[in-house]
Formats: sequence, C-alpha cells, structure tokens
Amino acid sequence: MTPFLVHVGLPFGWAWGLATVIEILLIALPVMLAVAMVIYVDRKVWASMALRRGPNVVGPFGLLQSFADAIKVFLQETIIPAAANKALFLLAPVITFTVALLAWAVIPFAQGAILADINVGLLYVLAVSSLGVYGIVIAGWASNSKYPFFSAMRATAQMISYEVSIGFILVCVVLWAGSFNMGAIVEAQRGFGFGLINGFWCSPLLFPVWVMFLISSLAETQRAPFDLTEAESELVAGYQTEYSSMAFALYWLGEYANVLLMCTLNATLFWGGYLPPLNIPVLYLVPGLVWLMLKIFFGFLVFSWIKATVPRYRYDQLMRLGWKIFLPLSLGFVVVISGYLMAIGHFS
Repeated sequence: MTPFLVHVGLPFGWAWGLATVIEILLIALPVMLAVAMVIYVDRKVWASMALRRGPNVVGPFGLLQSFADAIKVFLQETIIPAAANKALFLLAPVITFTVALLAWAVIPFAQGAILADINVGLLYVLAVSSLGVYGIVIAGWASNSKYPFFSAMRATAQMISYEVSIGFILVCVVLWAGSFNMGAIVEAQRGFGFGLINGFWCSPLLFPVWVMFLISSLAETQRAPFDLTEAESELVAGYQTEYSSMAFALYWLGEYANVLLMCTLNATLFWGGYLPPLNIPVLYLVPGLVWLMLKIFFGFLVFSWIKATVPRYRYDQLMRLGWKIFLPLSLGFVVVISGYLMAIGHFS
C-alpha cells in the first residue's frame, strides 16, 4: 500500500505512516467484530449442550445480542471503589485489551498478507502474550479488595506455569520449521504428511505436542476447566469483581481476543495456517484467508465444547498438571525431536 500512496503524491514518510494505520485498522476492526460474533457462538454452543435456546431475540437468530450487550455496558456508569487506586484501576483493562490486539501484527492471513513480517515473529507473540498478566495483576492490586487480589495471585502463578511449557512446545515447532518467522513456519507445513497433508499435527512426534499446546492454551487464557482466576464459588468474579461498564467490557473483549489468538496460533503452528488441509491443487483455488478462518472457527468450537462439558479443576490439580506433567513432557519432546532431526540430517 505504501508504493501506491507514494505514487499518488504523498511523501514516503506520510505514505508509510498512513499505510501502517490502514493496515492496523484492517486487522483490529475485523478482530473486534469477530470477538462480538464468537461470544454469540460461545453462548449458542453452551445453550445447545444444555438443551436451551440461547440468544434468539435481538436481531435475526439473536445475531445482534452481543452488540446490544455492548450498548448496555456503554450506557452504564463506571463505578470506581473509594479505596481503589483510580489511575491503575482504569489503566488495567486498557492494558489487557491492547495487549490482546498487539500479537495479531505477525499473524500471516495469507501468503504475503502479514502486517509485520519479522524474522522473530514467534518470539514476538510469546513476549506480547506474556504481558497480558500485567492487566490482571494491576486490576487485582488496584481494586483494593481481597477477592480480586487473590485472583491476581492465582493468575500470575497460572500463566507463568503454563508459559514455561508453551515455550518448550514452541521450540519443538521452531526446530522442525527451522525458523521463528510465522510465514516460514506455515510454509514448512506444506505437504508435511506424506506430501499430502498440510500441518505438523499429522506427525507422531508433534501430535502430542499439539495436544499439550491446546490444553496449555486453555490455561493461558483462563478458559474452563482452568478458569480458577474467576471461580464463582470462592472468588465471585475474580479480578473483574469491582469493574463495571466499559472497563468490564474491555476485559471481556480482551479475554475473547486472547482466545481467538490462541485458536489462530493453533491453526498457524500445527494445522497449516492459511494452507488447505490437503496438498491438492484444486483446494488452493479457495483463498488462504478462508482456510485460516475455518480452522480458527473449528478451534473455537473445540474451546466452547470443552467449556460446556469439562468440570473445573482444583487449583492443586491445575498446578500439578503444569509443573509435574507438561513441563517434563515438553522438555522431553524437545530432546527427542532435536535428536530425531539430527539423526535424519535435518540440520545439514
């Protein structure tokens, strides 16, 4: 887009700046619209599994329910507790929502369709997603209430625990792909399985790694059965207890944006990203963005299905799974996969 704006007469600096803003909006606005729609899908899946109707009044088939909820919270008053740290109290949801959008900059939506095609894209995603805990910790401390504070401590321990495992899992993907670049990782999956299947998931060594990544994604985003930061029975609503109006809505949007991001990472790192499921020429007639959206939607349905059916873990079970099972397993797979790749001369 920058060359086009330069061609129409803008100076290079202005053209580059305007093109960057337009590209950011082309990603951020659809992501926020997708968040509104996946909330609707989430509620419909839960309702179906509980033999209920779900949203069905506002708009055709209830499709506008999320927008009605957004208008409702926008018109409500933002109540700040008297003993809260007002500046940090209001800053915390902004941090959570902003960080949830930053990681999308390095996601390849199609071949060459990426905002920031950097060589360390995967490291960037890991670094940015790690910042999300600050919004929760600040909210828990700034609220000056015991329930949000307990939730913030839980969230810190939970996210750190599973980020260690996710780090080792990503090392396995990088070893096989030979690059930290997100686009290169997707291209490495082209015809990976017998020259026919696009995706790392079909490898006997990488399939268990993908299962660990999927479960760790649930814990990283505080989704059931790992939503101990919002456990209603003992923490009311966790770090969101004292929030209302748009501050609460920003947390809600940030949470679902993170869920969509994890579904996107599942699709990009293990399911072939924008590539079709099978390496068949006729399937490439369908745009890569369509394949990526279908894979993200399927991943989100898996997230919803798990939330609707699996009971919540106890906190000791959650931590034991992260430190005593996933950590040694993921580290073991790093050793096994690197040894296998050395044996077959993958690095030569």
